[in-house]
Amino acid sequence: MAQDAGWGGGPQGTPDGGVPYGGPPGWGGWGGGWMPPKPGVIPLGPLRLGDILNGAFATVGRHGKQLYGVGAAAYGGALAVVVATIAIAYSATAGHLDRLVSLSSEEDLRTEDWVPVLVAFCVIAVVSLIVGVLSTALIYAAVPSVLQEAVLGRRTTFSAVWRRAWARVPAVIGTVFLTSLIAMIPLVLVWAGAVALIVAQAGSGGDGVSVALIVIGVLGALATWPLALWLWVKFSLAPSAAVFENQGPIAAMRRSSVLVRGDWWRVFGITLLAGAMTMVASYVIQLPFTFLGMFSGMLGSVNLSDDPNAASIVVAMSGYLLAMLVGQLVSQLIVATFPPLVAGLLYVDRRIRTEDLGPVLAEAAAVPPQYTD
Repeated sequence: MAQDAGWGGGPQGTPDGGVPYGGPPGWGGWGGGWMPPKPGVIPLGPLRLGDILNGAFATVGRHGKQLYGVGAAAYGGALAVVVATIAIAYSATAGHLDRLVSLSSEEDLRTEDWVPVLVAFCVIAVVSLIVGVLSTALIYAAVPSVLQEAVLGRRTTFSAVWRRAWARVPAVIGTVFLTSLIAMIPLVLVWAGAVALIVAQAGSGGDGVSVALIVIGVLGALATWPLALWLWVKFSLAPSAAVFENQGPIAAMRRSSVLVRGDWWRVFGITLLAGAMTMVASYVIQLPFTFLGMFSGMLGSVNLSDDPNAASIVVAMSGYLLAMLVGQLVSQLIVATFPPLVAGLLYVDRRIRTEDLGPVLAEAAAVPPQYTD
C-alpha cells in the first residue's frame, strides 16, 4: 500500500514512529457530530469489540479466497515437504526399522539399528519444525497484507498478497522468535537457577534441601508467568507492524510496545477472546474427523491377531491417524487466520486512537465522513 495511506512508521517517515499522526488539513479527527466512514470491513474510527470481530469475519468473507489460498499453499507445501522427508527417511532406514519392529522380548537393541532410526526421526522433526515456522509466518504476513486493502474497501489478488507476504516472512519470523524468547526469559532464569541449586545440593547430599529448591523453582516459575504474559501482550502487535510499516523485527517490537502502552488489558482481553474462539472452532471442526477416525480404527482392529506386532498395529490404526491428520490440517487452515486478523485490527484500532489514523485512511479511501445530529 502506498505510504500516503498512513501505514508508515511515523509522519514524514519518522523512523521510530513515536509521534502521533494527525489528520490532513481541515479534518481534525472525528468529533463534533462527524461519523467515521466505513469504506471497508471496519469503520475508520475507534473500534469496539463488535467492530473488531465483525471486521475479522467480514475480511474472511470478502477476501477468503486470498487468505485460504495462501494458507492452502503454505500448509500444503509444508505437508508435501514433510511427507517427502518421511518417505526418504523410511527408504533409508527401512531395513533397520523392520529389524527393530520384529525384535522379540529376549533380543537386545543393536546400535547399528536404532541409531539410524533415531537420526531419521530427528531429521523429520527438524524439517517439520522449519516448514511449520515458515508456513505459520507466511499466514501471519498474509493477513496484514489483506487487511491493508480490506480496511480501505479495495480488492486484492492472490499473487499480490503472496508477493507482499513472502517478502515480509523474515521480519515476521524475527518478531515471533524474539517475542517468544523475551517472554520465556523470566521462566528460563528461574528454572536455571533452581536446577543449578538442586545440582549443587545433590552433590553435597542435601536431599531435603533439594526438594525444597524444587518447590521454590516451581513457585518461582508460576510467579514469573504474569511477567511473561505481560511481555507477550506488549509485543503481540509486532507481526502486524512488521508488515504494515515494513519494519524490521526490533523496530516492529518497539512499535508494538508503543501502541499497546496504556491499553494492555484491552489488548489482552480481546486477544484472549480470539484465542478461545479459535480453540472452540478448531475442536468443532476436528470432531467429525475424530469420529471417522475412531470408526476406521475399530474396523482395522477387527483383523488384528491375539498377539499383534507393532507393524500390524500401525497398519490397523492408519485410518485413524489419517483422519486425525486431515482434521488437523482442515481446522488449521480455517482457524489459523482468525487470531492474526484480530491482532491486525487491534493494530489499526490502536493507531486510530493514538495517532488519529482514521482521517488519513478515509482520505486514502476517498470517502468523506458522515455528519449526524
